[in-house]
Amino acid sequence: MKILGISAYYHDSAAAIVQDGKVLYAAQEERFSRIKNDASFPEQAIAYCLHEAGLVVDDIDQIVFYDKPYLKFERLLETYYAFAPRGFRSFAMAMPVWLKEKLFMKQVIRKRLKALAQTKTIKIPIHFSEHHLSHAASAFYTSPFDRSAYLTVDGVGEWVTTSYGVACGERGVEVRGELHFPDSVGLLYSSFTYFLGFEVNAGEYKMMGLAPYGNPNSERVLDFIHLIRENLVDIKPDGSIKLNSAYFEYSVGLRMVNPKKWQKLFGVKRRLPEEALDQTHADLAMAAQKVTEEVLLKLMKHVKQETGESNLCLAGGVALNCVANSVLFAEKVFDDIYVQPAAGDAGGALGAALAASYLSKDRCFHGSEKPFDVYLGSRYSNQYIERLLRKHQYKYQYFERTEELTKVTAQYIADKKVVGWFRGRTEFGPRALGNRSILADATDPDMQYNLNMKIKFREGFRPFAPVVCEEDYEAYFDLSKHSYYMLFTSMVKESLREVLPKDFYEYSLEEKRKLRKSSLPAVTHVDFSARVQVVKKELNPAFWRLVQSFKQLTGTGVLINTSFNIKDEPIVNSPEDAFRCFEKSGMDILVLENYIIEK
Repeated sequence: MKILGISAYYHDSAAAIVQDGKVLYAAQEERFSRIKNDASFPEQAIAYCLHEAGLVVDDIDQIVFYDKPYLKFERLLETYYAFAPRGFRSFAMAMPVWLKEKLFMKQVIRKRLKALAQTKTIKIPIHFSEHHLSHAASAFYTSPFDRSAYLTVDGVGEWVTTSYGVACGERGVEVRGELHFPDSVGLLYSSFTYFLGFEVNAGEYKMMGLAPYGNPNSERVLDFIHLIRENLVDIKPDGSIKLNSAYFEYSVGLRMVNPKKWQKLFGVKRRLPEEALDQTHADLAMAAQKVTEEVLLKLMKHVKQETGESNLCLAGGVALNCVANSVLFAEKVFDDIYVQPAAGDAGGALGAALAASYLSKDRCFHGSEKPFDVYLGSRYSNQYIERLLRKHQYKYQYFERTEELTKVTAQYIADKKVVGWFRGRTEFGPRALGNRSILADATDPDMQYNLNMKIKFREGFRPFAPVVCEEDYEAYFDLSKHSYYMLFTSMVKESLREVLPKDFYEYSLEEKRKLRKSSLPAVTHVDFSARVQVVKKELNPAFWRLVQSFKQLTGTGVLINTSFNIKDEPIVNSPEDAFRCFEKSGMDILVLENYIIEK
């Protein structure tokens, strides 16, 4: 059975095709539309998935949407009614869209697919999966486990904000408990994202990156944590929470919080997006991160107690918080934790299709021995790229053998060049994992600043991720979860660290950033952590060979790996996207499959 999964109309729209329980292709609409976090109907992503699978629309046996619009609409109506007359402006803005499109999702899907297929009718059955079931299925059915506990945490689906239960290859996903709107760990975290001047549903990872600049021993951080616990959120022993609605406006308004009340509570004015960051902002980010970790730890322990399972699957937008994931893993409550690499709403398309696929009575899921293959997106042939190069009269080098290509590329990186690396299929999810990456030397003390300012054009405090081959991990990092998807952090090995000054926490944010912290200065965050991508040879042979080539040249088996894009743009998808990014930024070298272009 061939199933098309769709997520759309909130953020990170995507499409996925699953056949007989196997994921064939998956892609996010933003990669084609070039609109960051694109929420529109994923027409181009669907067209891509069908084309790559050699299918037309009529070949699909079933379509599954990732949530239930009627339940979501019920939640909106009940919420507006409960808070009336507050929220009328938000209600007036939301209702036309719902009454025109979202309530009639079957008709919308049929209409859009009819245009795509250029046919008169679309008779394919359309079903709707619950939002958190889509999340849970996306994690379990791509995991290495035959059975496990699961925990999904995000902003909100229809009503549910947190869900847990047991997933089993024979019986499917069984819900054991839920937390409902407006009480939401994800919306609590996003409220701090908003207050600190970052974009909701897009800037949470920026706040996560800012948090380690906070002073964990300061009275201010401890006071902020106390104020959050006492005024914003009541945390129960089982990890369930109750938010104080007097401080939040997301239920009825067009903003997350009441800035005046938050300013009075914390003694901090809401930061506007272009205003400078200071130590107070970092301390507040750290406090929010610590409280989130506290809630997740209690939730995880409760899930263990209730399910008795050995392993845990995580999904939902909050599962992209790699710092919190590492805190959970370090507790060893479960033997192992698996996080679906597209854990946010994009992964909902994948989960909806997988959930429907395994509803079949004669299909039983068995955990995969191989890690989930995240390279599910677009790829381009050498012939396509050569035509493009000739059309624009670019000078290039061509390498027949991948081994020779990686050696030459490694030499460029060793010479302190910044390389755009474009090979194979695009990654599914928010992380560039070696197919659409910008690569540089992790030992260069100036590289972190140069990449942020001259290549990515983004905030200078932002950290960069290291990539290391699985065989070399323990030479550079303390034992932790080996993540092929950059979803956990590791601590840089103590023998590689520099001794920090005793007054380090009195430094400004910029002084903290500039201070050399290890022999891998460009990827070591202020707290000695790093969001490591571990490369397995079988998963990505060319990328593995490149890192090994760099190690042979320099003696260091670690590179910087950041996504191939600039600020506020999606990761590049096509060679044309790569060229535009290459020309607009300070990158030195562009690798397109077997071709190298030097600026």
